[in-house]
Amino acid sequence: MTQSGNLPRSRVGSLVLIAAVLGGGATAFAYTAGWLSPGRLTPERMIAALAPPAGPSLGHRRNHAKGICFTGVFEANGNGVELSSAKVFERGTYPALGRFNLGTADPNAVDATVRVRGLGLQIAAADGEEWRMALINPPVFAVSTPQAFHDLLIASGKKDPEAMKIFIQANPEFTAFATWAKTAPWTASYAEEPYHGLDSFIFTDAKGGEHAVRWSLLPMAQVTPISEAELEERGPDFLEQEIAERIRIAGPQRWIMVTTVADPGDPTADPSKAWPESRRKVEVGTLVVQRIEPEQDGPCRDINFDPTVLPKGIRVSDDPFPAARSSVYRKSYDLRAAEARDYPRTGMAKP
Repeated sequence: MTQSGNLPRSRVGSLVLIAAVLGGGATAFAYTAGWLSPGRLTPERMIAALAPPAGPSLGHRRNHAKGICFTGVFEANGNGVELSSAKVFERGTYPALGRFNLGTADPNAVDATVRVRGLGLQIAAADGEEWRMALINPPVFAVSTPQAFHDLLIASGKKDPEAMKIFIQANPEFTAFATWAKTAPWTASYAEEPYHGLDSFIFTDAKGGEHAVRWSLLPMAQVTPISEAELEERGPDFLEQEIAERIRIAGPQRWIMVTTVADPGDPTADPSKAWPESRRKVEVGTLVVQRIEPEQDGPCRDINFDPTVLPKGIRVSDDPFPAARSSVYRKSYDLRAAEARDYPRTGMAKP
């Protein structure tokens, strides 16, 4: 990988496109975190920045517009209770629903053109509380702050080739994401991807002890790398077709949920910085995806995978992205609900 300031123009352009559609986690500004001031970021400005040149796809999510629903269960093994008093960590089986998706504003994008894949998930506890999350497959986020992400969107939209060079020089953390985008293997299945919740949260245990954590869903399916060209040959919508067929023939697919516990001093407000591999890890359960359903009128269609919807025992940390994403998600939902007639489905968006 060349130094950030010397990236070839073609490579910079492709990485900009990747970063601009980074999984709901990327579409952020600090509105609910209290950063908003006159003339600065608003939900409307961020959503406008995410829109492609031809405008948004009406009735669809403003980012991660291409996706497919799933239902299943979360099987908690009981290990999580040492970290959090949340009911979903008590040994048992809890209903889960979610959405596999691609990090793009285009619901008709060709699978092989989108580097970032995501998973939105909702787990329901017996007491009625919900835990919602949005995860993506890169192990680090592209930038360190919501403002930097907004700057990235602005820079990527400029015709001046120097704009991205200037941005990368000012935000050198971008190179870690760029390295992943260039070197990480492609797969031909949503089932073979790891999904990372890059934001930090605080788990509170039954004794009141607090633990800063991040979590990931690690696939139990065998990972078989392929090339981008091979994926393109399999068709524009292969990933949705493959996961539905895989579950129909091979049965439910599983991911192990692993929580990583921070040491004192580990950065909790910066998702572009990975914690050391030596940090304590606790396997807290297994996500079992049992059924795939088309998004049109599917159970995930009207769910906002808002990362601030949390059960007791889990709260946000000083990481500004979850609160920021929550505000953007809310505005995005309002827009697509108002545009329900433009979405190819039989029903109407729920309030």
